[in-house]
Amino acid sequence: MAQIHNTQWSDGPIRSPFGPEFKFNLAWLKWIIPVVVVAWLLSGIYIVRPDEQGVVRRFGKAVRVTEPGPHYHLPQLIEKVNKVKVKQVRRIEIGFRTISPGPPARYRFVPQESLMLTSDEQIIDAQIVVQYKVNDPKKFLFNVRGLERPQGALMDAAEVALRQVVGQRPIDDVLIAEKLQVEIDIREVLQRIIDRYDSGIGIREVKLQTVRPPEEVAAAFSDVVSAKEDKDRLVKEAEGYNKDVLPKARGEARSRVLAAEAYKAERMERARGDADKFLAVLKEYEKAKEVTRKRLYLETMEQILPGIRKFVIDPEAGGNLLQFLPLEKGGEK
Repeated sequence: MAQIHNTQWSDGPIRSPFGPEFKFNLAWLKWIIPVVVVAWLLSGIYIVRPDEQGVVRRFGKAVRVTEPGPHYHLPQLIEKVNKVKVKQVRRIEIGFRTISPGPPARYRFVPQESLMLTSDEQIIDAQIVVQYKVNDPKKFLFNVRGLERPQGALMDAAEVALRQVVGQRPIDDVLIAEKLQVEIDIREVLQRIIDRYDSGIGIREVKLQTVRPPEEVAAAFSDVVSAKEDKDRLVKEAEGYNKDVLPKARGEARSRVLAAEAYKAERMERARGDADKFLAVLKEYEKAKEVTRKRLYLETMEQILPGIRKFVIDPEAGGNLLQFLPLEKGGEK
């Protein structure tokens, strides 16, 4: 049987069963609770950097986008903020991966992404770098799941755009003639695909890193490319020579035509002058034939005699002209 103890009641003060320490803890608890509440309320203060935008989520749902500067959202467990760098230029690589930027840089090639067929059914190895920025952080965070993952939507879309553009062109255009246009077309196709996803990003640039035939036939393709480059060079040299020679030939022909016309005009004017002079002399000759004949004779002698050597023989010397025998060389004066 249980034993029954008698309890004696005293007339003194009743002591707390928890002891004096419990009163001490209650005093501190009055201060701790307000401090915790204030700290919880202050946890909603956040700062968005100049290159960022903040997306505030209330119970997981995006409710607003905030610009750079200090802001406040409702405390934790009610609202949270995700900060997105909207001015950062991001990049993805198709056909290769950068292992180390170096120097020297080291890469790992991914042939399952870079090998594709051109429109003339030739195999080509094409690698690109896509640069993009976030235009709408709210769409970027929540509209497409795993957008930037290694096997995400952006990588798949970039590969689709690359294969579509390259597959519409012959290999010569991709390798040589239309590299710049290929980059432009890939960027436009990729932007259209991303816009369908409503992902909130904008494609800034697409750069072809390597465009080459497969290694097994690279040597033969190099010979073909060299031959085409030589052909283009020779054609351009011929066009340059043509542009250089033709203007000179036209100028020389024009110069000779002008010289001939000037010579023709000169000869005609001289002929007219000689004819007029002859007619004037004839007119004077008909007026006084003897005087005119003598004048013409004297004028002719004036032109001839100064150019020859003359000897004067005294008629009183007797004999005839055979007595004079000039032994000097002809023409000496």
